Amino acid sequence: MSSRDFEGFSTSALAKRLQLPIQQLFATLRDYGWIERRADTWMLTAKGEFEGGQYHTSKRYGRYIVWPSSLAEHPLLLAIESNQRITGAALCRYYPHLRPREVNRALAELGLQQHTLLGWELTPLGRHFSGQQEESDDSGSLYVSWPHEIIDDPVVHRELSRHSAFGAPPVDDSIMPDLFSSGAQAEARGYPAVDGHCLNTPLQMQVCNWLYLAQLAHAHRRALPTEEDLVADFYLPGAAVYIDCWEENVPAMELSGRLRKRECYDELKLRYLEVNARDAERLDELIGRRLLAYGVRY
Repeated sequence: MSSRDFEGFSTSALAKRLQLPIQQLFATLRDYGWIERRADTWMLTAKGEFEGGQYHTSKRYGRYIVWPSSLAEHPLLLAIESNQRITGAALCRYYPHLRPREVNRALAELGLQQHTLLGWELTPLGRHFSGQQEESDDSGSLYVSWPHEIIDDPVVHRELSRHSAFGAPPVDDSIMPDLFSSGAQAEARGYPAVDGHCLNTPLQMQVCNWLYLAQLAHAHRRALPTEEDLVADFYLPGAAVYIDCWEENVPAMELSGRLRKRECYDELKLRYLEVNARDAERLDELIGRRLLAYGVRY
């Protein structure tokens, strides 16, 4: 039977049939080992094919996964609870490139909560998104819980996606058969950060977003105080700290300029720090620790 004759649901349609948040279903299918993420698309695994998953290709949407209609009665999927509440830290399951602090900061930047001495406090806008104020039984610190459906809220999804590793654009499922179909991603020029900067690489975008959410004023492509035409990827004027991002494979022509820039930092005794591609998953630890060493608190 060809995919054209195959009757079933896209993953997005299956989520609607099961009355589940779309992103929750994608994460669950990934956890079950039925699909896996490769580059910028979802792929079937052997388990997924065993459960009847197939690929469908259309000119409009590209290739996406289709499931048999019988899967709507699968006991594993019927057992998924969608009415539970979720915390900012738990949202990391659906945005694996983000850490709990980054998620909570992003929700705060959106105006849904605010950080105080008591913890994360709900705002009036957060109540509009059905947030509830909670208190930890162990420490007494405050935090906010959200309805599980918040992972499909278009505003929250858009903002958290912009903070993730590749700045994924928001997806309007009303006009697409599959939330993450391979043909759905538009080509973007550069990597837009939350503060409006357009960066050259995903690593630069992550660093820019980290600085913005930490409420640290920063400039992008700031000239060094030299006669030579040298610029830093970022500059923190309040602390006089320069930051450069080093990708895994730096072109030879660019490498010589970066090495010369490093010499200038040392010669002029300027404050600077470097972020390597391998550090992308631990920016809190790396940048935070280095800035604290320079006396910068955030």
